[in-house]
Amino acid sequence: MDDAIDCDVHCAPESYDVLFPYLSDYWRQYITEAGVRLNGMAHAYPRGVVAPAPASYEALAERVLRGASEPRIVVLNCLTGFETHRNPYFAAAVAAALNDWLREEFLSRDSRLRASLVVSTVSPDDAVSEIERMGEDPGFVQVLLPVRSDLPWGHKNNHPMFAAARAAGLQVGLHAWGRAGKAPTPSGFTTTYLEDYLGNQPIAQAQVLSFISEGVFERFPELRVVVSECGFAWLAPLLWRFDKDWKGVWREVPWVKRRPSEYVREHFCFTTAPAHLPSDPVAIDQVVEMMAGSAALVYASDYPHEHGDALAALLGRLSDEQRRRLMCGTAADLYGLAAGADYQIR
Repeated sequence: MDDAIDCDVHCAPESYDVLFPYLSDYWRQYITEAGVRLNGMAHAYPRGVVAPAPASYEALAERVLRGASEPRIVVLNCLTGFETHRNPYFAAAVAAALNDWLREEFLSRDSRLRASLVVSTVSPDDAVSEIERMGEDPGFVQVLLPVRSDLPWGHKNNHPMFAAARAAGLQVGLHAWGRAGKAPTPSGFTTTYLEDYLGNQPIAQAQVLSFISEGVFERFPELRVVVSECGFAWLAPLLWRFDKDWKGVWREVPWVKRRPSEYVREHFCFTTAPAHLPSDPVAIDQVVEMMAGSAALVYASDYPHEHGDALAALLGRLSDEQRRRLMCGTAADLYGLAAGADYQIR
């Protein structure tokens, strides 16, 4: 996989202590005296299904960057910020510390690494400030947002964040999971991990509806959204219904000037893990056709999470050019990465 660009590899600090060099005395004291601890996003998975996310460059290099399956470029997603408290000042401080940690521990040590920029999920104003502080660092390629949010991300309150992202040349990464405390379904809280995990998909659908219905892409025509770890096989029935109903109620959203499915194909990408593909090869072909021959897909291992061998089944249904686009071409264009560049350890 020398030419692969892996768009979703996880990393996470083992504790807040790791972030102390990047936090003020006030926040170090706040964490210590209040006994604030990281829950760890890996705990969203049943024990034994997932290994801990790498907490150091050495661990990442050993597990991901060396060996026969070594990718050309890796995009790191640190979900630690998804679980911070609702204190907006604390959320902003943790986001800044995580970005400084990502830059020093990973990005400064290996030119094969890129990362998503962590921002406050509580305050759009603080998110804008963090994008302005760190967004021009070439190691960061997108703004990381949880799929579970207090307001749908397309809401106009969030538009200044997208303006700041585009001003810094960043895209948006929308990743599964998010801060606990809100019901993950319209009918209330789930009682099993299975329900909670599958709940990421309908929430992702709601975010797709929000981005388009709120006119985000008319305001920011260069913005792209990468949806990670939420699957993509659900997209076809959603777009069929979205296009159909838009024809009847378009007056409510006059800024949606084209069929919603056209916006999705131009502005959204979906990671290959988890693929959630049907077992029937004919049905897989139908999914591929719906994804415009894989043009809306980008490769992701979702390391250290395991999702089976659906990628092999998907690649087996594609042409050589489609496979190249999926494994590296689309992501290279998306993130402005030079094809064939000599990326190496610094």
